[in-house]
Amino acid sequence: MRNQSGIMNKMFTVKVLAVVCAALMLSACGANPNAGTADGEKAKAGASATPAGTTGGHEKTLTDEQGHTVKIPASPKRVFAPYLEDSLTKLGVTPIAQWSAAGQGNSYLKDKLSQVPKLDFSGGPPSPEVVIELQPDLIILQTESYASNGVYEKYSKIAPTYVFKNASSDTASSLVKLGELLGKTDEAKQALQAYDKKVQEAKAKLQQAAPGKKAAVIRFASRGVSLMGGKYLAGAVVHDKLGLGMSKLVDGKNSAAISLEVLPDLDVDYIFMMNQYGQGTERMKEITDSPFWKKIPAVQAGHAYEVNSEYWLGSGMIADEMMIDDVVKLIVK
Repeated sequence: MRNQSGIMNKMFTVKVLAVVCAALMLSACGANPNAGTADGEKAKAGASATPAGTTGGHEKTLTDEQGHTVKIPASPKRVFAPYLEDSLTKLGVTPIAQWSAAGQGNSYLKDKLSQVPKLDFSGGPPSPEVVIELQPDLIILQTESYASNGVYEKYSKIAPTYVFKNASSDTASSLVKLGELLGKTDEAKQALQAYDKKVQEAKAKLQQAAPGKKAAVIRFASRGVSLMGGKYLAGAVVHDKLGLGMSKLVDGKNSAAISLEVLPDLDVDYIFMMNQYGQGTERMKEITDSPFWKKIPAVQAGHAYEVNSEYWLGSGMIADEMMIDDVVKLIVK
């Protein structure tokens, strides 16, 4: 019995040394030059999280959208998926940390994520040293830009890392893929069915109340003013999902810059305006005080509305559903 106990102690010691060595190797990699740091709410290894798949299963091997071969755990329990919190919440999964910029996260999810620590992405993805403290068993990156500059290579040493090209470009298909990754395929299917029903009901109401009408989705930010097209965030919901037409200024584009000079060409019946995180106030005032603005058909008809940028700039099905509710409420009288 003593020999057996000694063997067990040696095995345990070897395992501990292996873990310590792995952590030291990651530290030697150095921080990404663009890496952000944890903000006021520091990420802790003990952060609670709702497990993803709770049923038994087998590890599966998938190819992500960058061509990486990824071994996905059978039942991931500690998921780090920055800027995918909306979709994770929809699937009933609580991440171990959440995306934020300058201390601001997805505030429309604050009731559901109030206990989840924030990580600051203002300067880029957080360093491996910050992520390793979270002890993730699966990392999912929302866009390929998060995986650039050696980030993927460093993160994939911490946990299996799956990379989307751009999950925001199609929230429905990305939700399906997340369901597959997290063992939540049934939840994803149910969410899609409910979402499709909501879209069709809203679209029918809009076709009756505003047949053939056009809308503009305008984002006012500190760096400029842009018009969103039919395949870009809120623009995809308003134009692609709900069927409202778009201005010729953005037809066939993801977005287009807006200036005082082009305002006379803004040929729309409805305008939805977003002051991005309150940083576009000056530009919004400059545009909306202009005599050109006051001549736009939508403005003259009283159909220019400021909407909540928190979810109108969000990415996920919860944000989409809140946008749909806004559009129907504002247009269907």
